[in-house]
Amino acid sequence: MTVFRKLWMMCVPLAGVVLWSCGSSKKNSTPAEEASGRTIIQAPAFNADSAYSYIDAQVKFGPRVPNSAAHKACGDYLAAQLERFGAKVYNQYAELIAYDGTILKSRNIVGAYNPETKKRVLLCAHWDSRPYADQDEEKYHHTPIDGANDGASGVGVLLEIARQIQMKAPGIGIDIAFFDAEDYGIPEFYEGTYKQGTWCLGSQYWGRIPHVSDYKARFGILLDMVGGKDATFFYEDYSARTAHNVMTKIWDMAERLGYGRYFVKEEGGGVTDDHVYVNLYRQIPCVDIIHYDRNGDTGFNSTWHTVDDTMEHIDKATLQAVGQTVMGVIYNEQ
Repeated sequence: MTVFRKLWMMCVPLAGVVLWSCGSSKKNSTPAEEASGRTIIQAPAFNADSAYSYIDAQVKFGPRVPNSAAHKACGDYLAAQLERFGAKVYNQYAELIAYDGTILKSRNIVGAYNPETKKRVLLCAHWDSRPYADQDEEKYHHTPIDGANDGASGVGVLLEIARQIQMKAPGIGIDIAFFDAEDYGIPEFYEGTYKQGTWCLGSQYWGRIPHVSDYKARFGILLDMVGGKDATFFYEDYSARTAHNVMTKIWDMAERLGYGRYFVKEEGGGVTDDHVYVNLYRQIPCVDIIHYDRNGDTGFNSTWHTVDDTMEHIDKATLQAVGQTVMGVIYNEQ
């Protein structure tokens, strides 16, 4: 995830917006109810234990840094899981250039459900992990992180949603995209010339060359750092500017399901994340559900880009809130 101090404050090219960079709940869903003149459909019950197990499986591969054996093995696992859950899987391989000239052997993985319909929603997360613990003590700056929250948590939630879709599909097409090379951006300790556009390389590539030609979706939902204990998700600025109606729909659903303490209806900051390029290159309004700590120095939680981003800090109650909310949204699309 892009750095708050640098990328939460940098301008997105062409967008003209100032950004900052980057146990299961008992109340899983509500009965059908009337709201705004139409019936609210009860989504299947999200299983936070299952999502947690998918996060743990990713972390056990080791840091998923492009060009590493762990990265290749985890990519194979994710594609196999989507296929196992009934998706039509697209593997998008690309050699992308990092900030320092390193060629990153990257892989975007997309699972499509009901690919024939034009009524589609995109769900996405990044699956790579940071090669640098550059927010930690200096001795750890060149240590790759586990990325349990920053990367694996969003993917774990989406794998559980994929499992649920296989058992009971919503009334629209769903595409689940795992973007690569999101977290290989310029580190804090870099002494060279700062370059824009070094984060979110996988989604930039997909935005220009999607997995199917002329890909369209009604909207997208990006999950990033959605597993921390007592996480709070505020209105992210770029989402509010480009996908306000979708953002309102998501936060209203969270409130209806009893997760208002997680989804706070107040302005946060703006973040350069994969949703920017989904919108910029595909013109798809995309909302970033991302942990924002208004009291922290960086805007992220204390484990962000440190060696402490481990499984012990993943909270099932947060996974439940996010997963059930997203499912409530997609199952109510007609």
